[in-house]
Amino acid sequence: MLVRSPHNSHNPLPRNYTTGRRSACGRKFTTIAQYGMFICLHFFSFAAALRPQIPIAAFRTTATMMSQTAPPSKKAKTALDEMDKKGAFIRTDAGFRDWVSGSSEKFKPEAGRYHLYISWACPWANRCAMVRKLKGLEDAIGLSVVHPTWQRTRPDDAADAHCGWAFAAPGDPPLAPLAPGGRPVPCEGCVPDAVNGAKFVRDLYEKANDSLGKYSVPILWDKKEQTIVNNESSEIIRMLNSEFNAFAEQQPALDLYPPALRAAVDAANAWVYPAVNNGVYRSGFAQTQEAYEEAVDELFAALDRMEALLATNRFLAGPAFTEADVRAFQTLVRFDEVYVVYFKCDKKKISQYPNILNYCREIYQVVRMPSFYTHQIQDN
Repeated sequence: MLVRSPHNSHNPLPRNYTTGRRSACGRKFTTIAQYGMFICLHFFSFAAALRPQIPIAAFRTTATMMSQTAPPSKKAKTALDEMDKKGAFIRTDAGFRDWVSGSSEKFKPEAGRYHLYISWACPWANRCAMVRKLKGLEDAIGLSVVHPTWQRTRPDDAADAHCGWAFAAPGDPPLAPLAPGGRPVPCEGCVPDAVNGAKFVRDLYEKANDSLGKYSVPILWDKKEQTIVNNESSEIIRMLNSEFNAFAEQQPALDLYPPALRAAVDAANAWVYPAVNNGVYRSGFAQTQEAYEEAVDELFAALDRMEALLATNRFLAGPAFTEADVRAFQTLVRFDEVYVVYFKCDKKKISQYPNILNYCREIYQVVRMPSFYTHQIQDN
């Protein structure tokens, strides 16, 4: 059996992302003390799994506490509203599913026309940010980044208690989290909405005449049509992968969904999404013991399967880095710091899966996403 090594010399990833790949292993981070992204349920610290242990503050911001502090209104929904009769979390499908393509009559690929709204704290949104960077689409597609904590989206309306993503600028005063006793969270890493001037992600959905009331990120926005094109991350990354190559400055030829591997990519996504990507949420949001145990058992069976697969495969779909790895990576790197603690996915840590851990290290060292850093995480 092959034990994976982050020093494997074969590199199917884009050549210009190999710089510093090995030297990164020897770097250390300083501590994180105040940075607010850790308050959000979805955020993570790479250091615990990929670097020497970093002490972080213990936060008690859980989905249950959010719900008790500010229950959602009848129209505006959160994940806690997506439960079946046995208390299992059932994710609602995204409501905007249009497609940017050369064959589309309404949404043509154009540089500067589209804008991406994300949270660095959200694994689904970070998929899109990752592909945007890999392809070199930073100049072609704009970016706005919300604050990592939820805020009251209609603070002047006592009857509307919905809480969700809020925009802020780096120089703004820290925002207090909703959970009782939480420390104010700095606005570093935020990018305000310069396109629509929205204060909350909810504003964008209402401007686009949304009818579902679930105000999530990512959002791919069309500045020309003044509407949301798509808010399904799996579809947005495919658009970024294939429809904007004419404007890609780094890797226009990079194909994360190549025809020769599509069957393998689809097969990987088919079990990684329900059991791992969504599995951590099914575990964390479960309202009954039965629903929790079912989700956790499926999650760790899938991680065991992934560990065995990565003993012989370099990536999930074979020898090449694909969208299957983009999708899996964003959950795996958050696992030990967030999902083990807050979502009680605690049978085992990713740091206890040697093949998965080295797989994450390799992707992290190659891609070197700037969002993985803060002003308080620096190389020595």
